[in-house]
Amino acid sequence: MEFTFKPIGIIDSCFKEKFGIPRQPGLATEARAILKVFPPFDQLEAFKGLEDFSHIWIIFVFHSGMRDNWKATVRPPRLGGNRRVGVFSTRSSFRPNPIGLSAVLLEKIIRERKETHLYLRGVDLLDGTPVLDIKPYLPYTDAISNACGGFAPNIPEARIPVDFSPEARAFCLEKEQSGYPGLTLLIEQLLMMDPRPAYYASTPQKSHFGMKVYDFNVLWKISEGSAFVTACDDAR
Repeated sequence: MEFTFKPIGIIDSCFKEKFGIPRQPGLATEARAILKVFPPFDQLEAFKGLEDFSHIWIIFVFHSGMRDNWKATVRPPRLGGNRRVGVFSTRSSFRPNPIGLSAVLLEKIIRERKETHLYLRGVDLLDGTPVLDIKPYLPYTDAISNACGGFAPNIPEARIPVDFSPEARAFCLEKEQSGYPGLTLLIEQLLMMDPRPAYYASTPQKSHFGMKVYDFNVLWKISEGSAFVTACDDAR
């Protein structure tokens, strides 16, 4: 039996590339996105009452990691990238059906320029992600206090210090005043979780790494267990 789904909207995210995206939602509270709803699903009547919920589930497609083949086991970053477990015991994007699920903060719902937009925070969604459906998050049933988290029982404890060069910090503060609130904190939240591939922990450190946040290039390096943002500039 086969099914065909029509996306209800698309994500306009601060994450323009996969590198640097938090591995779970909610870890970077300043990570923002807008769900732009497609017609005919953009009728405000369809969202009546949703504004009373603080969080929503986003059901989406891993559009940038789609493959013709799938593997029964994967190597999750949480296990250092060198131990294989069953694909269905992970949230890996490389699945038989590339469908993802994220619980995110719903800030507001706005009808602007004849379009319906849902403003989201705490996202782990790549720009351009197709959204299949949304559902309200229900704390009384979705938050299970005695649940067991398997090989990922708690929030990762590793947190590394983050600092900025004076030029990089000044750049971020300037952009925060022109429509990018929380940019400095967002970069700090992303880097403190060390987004590098797991194998870098046991190999010589690369001098610099780069990632794109919103429309900005962020250049940084790891030295003696700390992250240092050396430069930020407008992406060309």
